[in-house]
Amino acid sequence: MSNTLTSQHIDIEHIRSQFQVLHQEVNGKPLIYFDNAATNQKPQRVIDALVHHYQNDNANIHRGIHTLAERSTAKFEETRKAAQSFIGANEAEEIIFTKGTSESINLVASSWGRKFLSEGDEVLISAMEHHSNIVPWQMICEEKGAILKVMPINEAGELILSEVEKLITDKTKMVAFNHASNTLGTVNPVKEITAMAHAVGAKVLIDGAQSTSHLEVDVEDLNVDFFAFSAHKMYGPTGLGVLYGKRSVLEKTPPYQGGGEMIKDVSFKGTTYNDIPYKFEAGTPDIANVIAFKEAIDFIQELGKDNIAAYEHELLEYGTEKLSQIDGVRIIGTAQQKVSVISFEVEGIHHFDLGMWLDAKGIAVRTGHHCTQPLMDHFCIEGTARASFSVYNTKAEIDTFIVALKDIITKFK
Repeated sequence: MSNTLTSQHIDIEHIRSQFQVLHQEVNGKPLIYFDNAATNQKPQRVIDALVHHYQNDNANIHRGIHTLAERSTAKFEETRKAAQSFIGANEAEEIIFTKGTSESINLVASSWGRKFLSEGDEVLISAMEHHSNIVPWQMICEEKGAILKVMPINEAGELILSEVEKLITDKTKMVAFNHASNTLGTVNPVKEITAMAHAVGAKVLIDGAQSTSHLEVDVEDLNVDFFAFSAHKMYGPTGLGVLYGKRSVLEKTPPYQGGGEMIKDVSFKGTTYNDIPYKFEAGTPDIANVIAFKEAIDFIQELGKDNIAAYEHELLEYGTEKLSQIDGVRIIGTAQQKVSVISFEVEGIHHFDLGMWLDAKGIAVRTGHHCTQPLMDHFCIEGTARASFSVYNTKAEIDTFIVALKDIITKFK
């Protein structure tokens, strides 16, 4: 499929035909999958790549000289290069494979934080962070005696830049925040805040879990020091993530774990560590998932990120308009710049009940606090229902969802 496609000319039926999971009934109804912010579905090419590896090429990588090992190693490193290109990194060695965004952030907090944070230093995160970009910083700040501060948001769910600027001082050593909120959909001004942080010598980590499948990402242009994302939120396998880090920063950061691959020489007197990225990739990695991940990257690249973003924005606007017309529905997160996520609550109906009733109609949405409890506290709510759209979703599915929601509200009343 050409990169010159516009959102109006994306062949939805062709796209949907690549996702077998979408063509089933749930509770006697055609499945409508609106839980893409949690994980999205996998095209057949990703599944085929997993099967092909285990059927034909299965071997450990980097240390073998036989044919299967060399084939596996070559394909593994092809994915590293694809990930480099996908986010605009300067070199493949700046790409580290992890178990996911959570482990990537833990790696930075534990390894970089343990070396470079001292008592009285400050780490700045935002009020809309996922728990995986809160708890690791709480842990290392407690260990080092550093101070964790929070960038405030307004009622639309947008960062208040004037307040952010005040919070960034010469005591700030790390600014860590998401590119796009998994709960609100808010797209944050990464370049502006990164420039503020770098002006005082602070490093910047971006949680890109919700942005990489929706937005164009160029880490060189953003000038961030670390960028973390997950394969499973961009049509790839679960249990796999990527951490990008600037070479100059990674080389000064100590290893996260010890074991095979991350060493050059080991003796009982001491150990010398491997070069990046292998210094951070101890043990046998998830080889098959890494290899299959390239197919997910290629899937996105072939569709064209601009085309995906334009189409998903149409779905976001359409769904937002339809939901806004229903009495008793309140949308949480109304930022001007959003990815295709709509969190909402319905007056008088608990979000768990709402999720169960929608599931009875074959519609999958997420319910709860979405691993953003401090954000729920900010809005004085326990949780929300969340509908999140991907490129294989349709306006017709949104129409069915709206009819189902109205029916639930009517019956409840």
